[in-house]
Amino acid sequence: MTDPSDGRGVPAELRPYLDELVRRTRAVCGPRLIGVYAVGSVALGDYRHGRSDVDVAVVVDPALPAAALRELAAVLAHPGLPCPAAGLELVVYGEDSVRRPSGGAGYLLDLNTGPLLPDRASFDPAGATAFWYTVDRAVAHGSGLALFGRPAAEAIAAPARAEVLAALAASVREHAEGEGHLADNRVLNGCRAAEFCRTGHWLSKRRAGREVAAAEEGFRALVGAALESFDRPRAEARPLPAADVRAFLAWVGGRVAEAAAAEGSG
Repeated sequence: MTDPSDGRGVPAELRPYLDELVRRTRAVCGPRLIGVYAVGSVALGDYRHGRSDVDVAVVVDPALPAAALRELAAVLAHPGLPCPAAGLELVVYGEDSVRRPSGGAGYLLDLNTGPLLPDRASFDPAGATAFWYTVDRAVAHGSGLALFGRPAAEAIAAPARAEVLAALAASVREHAEGEGHLADNRVLNGCRAAEFCRTGHWLSKRRAGREVAAAEEGFRALVGAALESFDRPRAEARPLPAADVRAFLAWVGGRVAEAAAAEGSG
């Protein structure tokens, strides 16, 4: 695995695991495999061992048989392939669905597995919540680390900015509901959304949090507490004041709405 030019690369704790993941993926997909990419916190240089998931995008020839997708889900499942992170979130896309911008889910396989994730393998994107996939592909295009195949920016098209902003609006609404997400993640994902609206670039959660804390005095204490909690293992994450989190996410939602309106009038 070659480190990218900005100096970020695969954390040492993950290298043997991702090497084996690539080996098994190549064995199952054969010549129909186009690329394997680390995305998410690994791509953004913010992986926290004991806290972060490992996010991986796989691009294949869309003619890959359905049986191969099911075999891939089986051979990558924890604990058969023990995941050293909180979990593996792996998405397989057909090349035809990611070589052009899209705001849909569009996957062939969505696999969640690992010690802290409920096992899930979906082979049908119909009805899937699309915004997570849109954001992940946007991060992959800009920062994805190629574990196998050509560079991520050549294999995965960037979704249009309007589609990304719609995805961020949906993510903020989900985080505002609060179910299924740690409070610090809700706040720091909100920081990342706000910074994307401001700069057009994807920052790591911690860097985005520091930027928002420096610029927004009214939210400085909340974001600082989220950053402190994020540095702890998942099981030791600290609660944050629910009303303050809701108020912050309402502010983020306003920033996303402003960016979307500016995009629409441009």
